[in-house]
Amino acid sequence: MNSFLILEWFIKGFVWVLVLIGGFAYLTLYERKALARIQSRIGPNRAGPWGILQPIADALKLIFKEELTPAKADKLLFLLAPVITVVPAVVITAVVPWTPAVSILGHTLTLYIADINVGVLYIMSVASIAVYGIVLSGWSSNNKYATLGGMRSSAQMVSYEISLGLSFVAVILLAGSMRMLDIVEAQRTIWFGVLQPVGLTIFLIATLAEVNRAPFDMPEAEQELTAGYHTEYSGMKFALLFMAEYVKMISICAIAATLFLGGYRAPWPISNTFLSFLSTDRYPLLGLVYYFIKIFILLFGMIWVRATLPRIRYDRLMEFGWKVLLPLSLAVIFITAAGIILAQQVAPALLWITPVASLLVAAFAVAMIDRSLRRKDYARR
Repeated sequence: MNSFLILEWFIKGFVWVLVLIGGFAYLTLYERKALARIQSRIGPNRAGPWGILQPIADALKLIFKEELTPAKADKLLFLLAPVITVVPAVVITAVVPWTPAVSILGHTLTLYIADINVGVLYIMSVASIAVYGIVLSGWSSNNKYATLGGMRSSAQMVSYEISLGLSFVAVILLAGSMRMLDIVEAQRTIWFGVLQPVGLTIFLIATLAEVNRAPFDMPEAEQELTAGYHTEYSGMKFALLFMAEYVKMISICAIAATLFLGGYRAPWPISNTFLSFLSTDRYPLLGLVYYFIKIFILLFGMIWVRATLPRIRYDRLMEFGWKVLLPLSLAVIFITAAGIILAQQVAPALLWITPVASLLVAAFAVAMIDRSLRRKDYARR
């Protein structure tokens, strides 16, 4: 390992952290503008033209806001918890391949930080430690509302991480690899989101719960817990917890784009038509453009869900994770494996059994949910 390689890693890591911080700042503006549009409002429009300086105004406000620490809080953990929360959100994207390798002045440059053959395992392991920061921020505050928020977050993450992990399995089966680059290249002809739409849906639902976004924002339910696990935080400590949520949103959308939507590759119809000149095989840096478009659309989906759906009751949230998503995830794995075996041993066209059977199982699950809710509604009358 030479010093130039270490310097390259350091520069790429530093630039990516700056990109995430900038992305977090303007994601808040994007969300506020999108919510305003959905709710027939104007949104931020005072700070700068069209409100584009609003994130900078918010940052300055938080920097100069008074920092308060509860007298009986565990001061060390109270200080470290926001850092522990935000670090996994940043480092989880280290294995996301943003473009194919680019040759510059005879040097092959990769625009991703790490290329490991167990990239999916790395993502799952980093995602599993993100809960510690939230739990510690609630517990160290010595506040009952904050502690309850931390406990809710840990229970919710454990419940939905199982389904999240199982949704990765279908992708691993389809790609035959845990390496992120191999997964992207395996989607050269068709996206895994098309072959396994139910797996993509499970992934997106589970990640909403992981990030504590509406309608799964029970750890910070203001009607019940004041502000949940970050009740006692203010100033830059609160800004770090706030930043962690939005950076996680960007990271999750980047991972979803990699696993299910072809990553840096153009939509597969483009590669097979007269638009093939827009392929990343010819212009590798177009991969950044395709990633941005996919992440932008997925982020809008998360914002749309927040604007549309009410918060789920806590017991139903847990039931949904254990009684619906978990069995459905297992069924998706079984269907995917069966489809791959049939495609390999009988006929390649039989791989299309996978999305059809998955959608039928998902429709059955939705029908069972509807039946259960109707029974409960009838029993209350």
